[in-house]
Amino acid sequence: MARLKTMIRITRAPFSTSLIVSVLVGAAIAWQGGLFYWEYFLLTVIGIICINAGQNMANDYFDHLSGNDEINRELTPFSGGSRTIQEGILSPKQVLMWSLSFLLIGVLIGLYLVLARGWLVMWLGMAGVFIAFFGNAPPFRLNYVGLGELATFIGSGPLIVLGSYYVQSQRAMPEALWASIPVGLLGAAILWINQFPDYEADRAVGKNTLVVRLGRQRAVWGYIALLAASYVVVVVGIALGVLPYTLLLALLTLPLVYRCIRGVMRFHSNTPKLIPIQAAHIQLHLANALLLSLGYAIAKFL
Repeated sequence: MARLKTMIRITRAPFSTSLIVSVLVGAAIAWQGGLFYWEYFLLTVIGIICINAGQNMANDYFDHLSGNDEINRELTPFSGGSRTIQEGILSPKQVLMWSLSFLLIGVLIGLYLVLARGWLVMWLGMAGVFIAFFGNAPPFRLNYVGLGELATFIGSGPLIVLGSYYVQSQRAMPEALWASIPVGLLGAAILWINQFPDYEADRAVGKNTLVVRLGRQRAVWGYIALLAASYVVVVVGIALGVLPYTLLLALLTLPLVYRCIRGVMRFHSNTPKLIPIQAAHIQLHLANALLLSLGYAIAKFL
């Protein structure tokens, strides 16, 4: 039981739900079109969970090497790493080996899906593994050079939604790409809001995230822009006929949007009071993706 708790902690398994719902959106689009295979859906979910676990552990390892996690004093349940290295629960080498092991499992699942469903899975999967490992790892260190937000948008939105849709349908279509954009924007906003507590530690070690580059106060407007853009994309997609009008269900999450924006504007530099807002944003991301999926499910019968 202790080992299981340690594994859940270091993989940050509960946060995989933010990526699982991205898989669900892609599968829901395929299901609306009359295509759905449970076995491929489950394999996609397991593969994404493994890649995400590998990513979280790689981030812990390389943030340890840079000294980032050691000097971070503004810790929250959603940012600052798992702390397993800092608390001596696992050695840095163990964390790296577990990271590579989970990434390997994800790659093996991906290779099976390539053979079973098509070569596009390989290119999407390769991009996903690259983003997962090189977020903090040299030589690319995407999070350290201000590309982490873009990488998170691509990884949590287009790569997963398109990949999930393709695994089901064996084709790509503009609607799936369009529907992936709001999911990716809200996914990038998770990273964005979690960088406010990390601001001082990130700046001290040269981890030049966009929040560090802009400063906490100006970065608030970047966060607001991500949230606003995610809803504009849905409304414009419906207006152009690319998305079904049932996706207007996503607007039911606007009260959560208001809470998140109001909270970040007030508490961007007050980490203890920002924690409930971080939790609210995760709820927003999950609710939005679930409502998009539900919108596709309803559209199937209309």
